[in-house]
Amino acid sequence: MTEISAPLDLAPRDVTMALGNITVRYREYGSPEAPALVLLHGGASSSATWDRLASALAPQGWRTIAVDLRGHGGSTRAVSYPLAAYCTDVVGLLDTLALERAVVVGHSLGAYVASLVAFERPGLVSHLILEEPPVPGRDSADDDGLYAPRFLLESLSLLVFRRGFHRRAVVSALRQLRRPQTQWWARLATIRARTLVVWGGPASHLSLERLALVADAVPGARLVTIDAGHLVHSKRPAEFYDAVATFLAE
Repeated sequence: MTEISAPLDLAPRDVTMALGNITVRYREYGSPEAPALVLLHGGASSSATWDRLASALAPQGWRTIAVDLRGHGGSTRAVSYPLAAYCTDVVGLLDTLALERAVVVGHSLGAYVASLVAFERPGLVSHLILEEPPVPGRDSADDDGLYAPRFLLESLSLLVFRRGFHRRAVVSALRQLRRPQTQWWARLATIRARTLVVWGGPASHLSLERLALVADAVPGARLVTIDAGHLVHSKRPAEFYDAVATFLAE
């Protein structure tokens, strides 16, 4: 297993970019000429959550671009947070950076946004890695389990104790992801990127059965388990790095 103890001695470049009526901040490691790997954090987090992974991937020949989603980190606190707007922001950033192909990695809310990017720009996303993606219901009779008691307690603790994000963004995302999304389920079959779905094991509030349904819906997708709970890349960084590196090397 790869050892990842601390960020390597690489200075990240923090950039803030205007995109229409908002600004998006991102943190970049590696050569601007290297293949791009885009990292999208979960709700109530920021680009900093990827520092350890990004600094490990950069010496392997990747240009890592960790984005602060709107309402998080150094990006704009917006009036509203429709889920589609996160996708618009990310696509706008990648187009402004003139990226033709990219690996897109997302955790939790960021994984959902990554799936939207793969829908909207199939020619841009070469590989898609969905770490603990939220799984909305297919219809009103399909309980997605997002409001399991443990998840509610974790979400409440984030809202009370964490800083550096707009609480409205997190509350809005939870409400929207609770609604059935028939079209999202249908569009999973259109994803052309090679896809890896990562489940955090029994300690996760998401069920294996739900994530298996997502993996089955995406052509050729694979599902792996890393027993870490919801924060796989934070709690099992070496195992997550190995899973990502192996997937990209295949």
